Amino acid sequence: MIELLVVIAIIAILLAILMPALHRVREQGKRVMCLNNLKQLALSWIMYADENDDKIVNGAGGVSRTHNGKPETPWVGRCWASNYGSGGQLPEQEQIAQIKSPYGALWPYAKDIKLYRCPTGARGEMLTYAVMDSMNGYGDGTKERGLWIKNRMEIRNPDKKAVFIDEGWVTPDSFAVYYKNEQWWDDAPVRHGDGTDVAFADGHSDYKKWKGIDTIKRGRNLVRGHAGAGWVPESPEGFEDLYWIQKATWGKLGYTPSHP
Repeated sequence: MIELLVVIAIIAILLAILMPALHRVREQGKRVMCLNNLKQLALSWIMYADENDDKIVNGAGGVSRTHNGKPETPWVGRCWASNYGSGGQLPEQEQIAQIKSPYGALWPYAKDIKLYRCPTGARGEMLTYAVMDSMNGYGDGTKERGLWIKNRMEIRNPDKKAVFIDEGWVTPDSFAVYYKNEQWWDDAPVRHGDGTDVAFADGHSDYKKWKGIDTIKRGRNLVRGHAGAGWVPESPEGFEDLYWIQKATWGKLGYTPSHP
């Protein structure tokens, strides 16, 4: 009996040691799948521009509009419920219909519904990715020419300009980022550990690890929902995170940083 108890204790100790490692391996695998999804979406985004005289797709999800008298179909239709911030969701089949043509302009180039959501995204939601505000998005941050991009030829340093970001849940229009304010608009998604996955205008995707403990803490406390625009970082590392997302979105800061 004593030997059996010793064996059980050893097994319990080994499991306690191995389980976190196994969890990390599984999470890394899902991160890789997410990065692949974003890469495929970025390549589809490029293909769309190739076939439309370098005009990039309307990045404001669910927002149909016109430009120079011509309609701009959004990359995906309206996939969120009116009470999305409090957990409301549309039926999955309705979300799928909004992703596909004719509501979603990117569907002919990315005809796999699995590409539109992260494997660790919110359950019941078929879209967890958003286009950055600058990439023909809603344009809350600024619509200054050369910053708010309508044509791919306007993009400088495409390997550093973010196009898609993994939010982990479905939100309206595009991922909003200030240009002239030293503060967050939409909050930093904390995904796959202490960062998030991002796709860039040259077609590659990468994992961005947040450096500020304050950035991570706020993101974790706001897994679903936004506390509202205007949050200011509380540490030098937090400001570094803010500057990164603003530069990745707009290419530069529209103000003199207080933590250079």
